[in-house]
Amino acid sequence: MATNISTITINAPKQKIWDILTKPEFVKLWQYGSKLQTSWEVGTTIKFRTEWEDKVFEQWGKVIEFKPTDKLSYSLFAPRPDVEDKPENYFIMNYVLTEINGKTKLEIIQEDNRPNAVQEEPQGEENPILKSLKEIAEKN
Repeated sequence: MATNISTITINAPKQKIWDILTKPEFVKLWQYGSKLQTSWEVGTTIKFRTEWEDKVFEQWGKVIEFKPTDKLSYSLFAPRPDVEDKPENYFIMNYVLTEINGKTKLEIIQEDNRPNAVQEEPQGEENPILKSLKEIAEKN
């Protein structure tokens, strides 16, 4: 299994980072315009829908854990023509928030057991998603 970890410290309170991670109006700002659909209740469906160059891309899964301002986890399936929608083709996204001296450390941990999963080096501010999250949080 590949476990890829991205970490960043953001000069904003945990609640603000939590809102950016969980509210659809913020998610679309850092998830390439994705429309988030979920109730955030454990066991319910989560879906991301993105339109790009007249094409629609969707990913879906289930909410696994939802502990406000501390941890969020969900499974996710990213469809491809050669990949069947079955449990072993899902990966897990974990978002862990820790307050440190008035700032928030955000860890994004992707647990990927899919065939051909790639183990990457840990990432930080060079990760475009983390960079975008930080800019959104520190701008407002």
